[in-house]
Amino acid sequence: MKTAPFFALVSLALAPPASAQLVITGAGSTFSNILYQDWIRTYNEAHPEVELVYESIGSGAGVRQFFDRAVDFGASDAPITDSAMTAMGGDAVHIPTEMGAVVAAYTLPGVTAVVRFTPGVLADVFLGKLTRWNDPRIVALNPGVPLPPLDIIVVHRSDGSGTTYILSDYLSKVSPEWRAKVGKGTIVAWPTGLGAKGSEGVAGVLKVTPGGIGYVELGYVASSGLVAAAVQNRAGAFIAPTLESITAAAAGAMRDMGPNTDFRVSITDADGPDAYPISSFTWMLLRGKNENAAKAAALAQFVWWTETEGQARCAPLGYAPLPAQLRPWIQARLRSVTGGR
Repeated sequence: MKTAPFFALVSLALAPPASAQLVITGAGSTFSNILYQDWIRTYNEAHPEVELVYESIGSGAGVRQFFDRAVDFGASDAPITDSAMTAMGGDAVHIPTEMGAVVAAYTLPGVTAVVRFTPGVLADVFLGKLTRWNDPRIVALNPGVPLPPLDIIVVHRSDGSGTTYILSDYLSKVSPEWRAKVGKGTIVAWPTGLGAKGSEGVAGVLKVTPGGIGYVELGYVASSGLVAAAVQNRAGAFIAPTLESITAAAAGAMRDMGPNTDFRVSITDADGPDAYPISSFTWMLLRGKNENAAKAAALAQFVWWTETEGQARCAPLGYAPLPAQLRPWIQARLRSVTGGR
């Protein structure tokens, strides 16, 4: 299926004069920031007629700026509900851009083995109910691992965060106590721990905090030298976060999707023997109605590039590329933001 000419024609029809440069701004997810910055740098070099700028400020702040029209696009790891869109007085077209994993990252000096958690034990760590690394429940899951008698220091996001949404969405599914006491959201009332701004901030605190455990996107583990825990999935297997296990988590969700999907699908706690249970799509937010046709077309062309050529850049940066089967559905959504052209 040849889809590129559609966006090439849109670009030619709505391109600005050669002397002009369209500036397109976005803000939001720190979860996606590593990949988005790479995409933008690459695209800007190849398309000097467009200047794309993205600010990593967290999904919550990015969504607010998007609805306030302070930026041209938002980026979020949490889908926006219909009620939230109504309350904010706008619309948002959700375009998935990649898949990622939220990992339980930790710093344990002298421990080289990957620490394993069941859903219940992980929830109790974040609830503050387990306070020492050598707690019998953690030791029982990790035979032979020399877990130290260090305090468990939870590090969590202090800002509105899609990464928090993904983790809290998962914990709400696997822990009735978490669901009742904390719930899910981009901001939650943490029962314990230290707050840090952005995934970069959480990773930075964890690096210098022996005994620390927090949650970041998989790409931040590789770039920060942290270790990611293995988490038991619904099939009973302890699964490390890998690109393959993230893709496995998406397989079940795709069976329930169709060409008219709006892509607001949760894939945490997914079925499948190889699925990593804290996985998620991430979304770019575009406006369904655009006053500036040239800017809308240029933005759609950039997004289409991320969905085609740009997908090859996902895996080296720790993100799972989207299944190619989604492309016709994504193309249909992009047509809607360019007036069907």
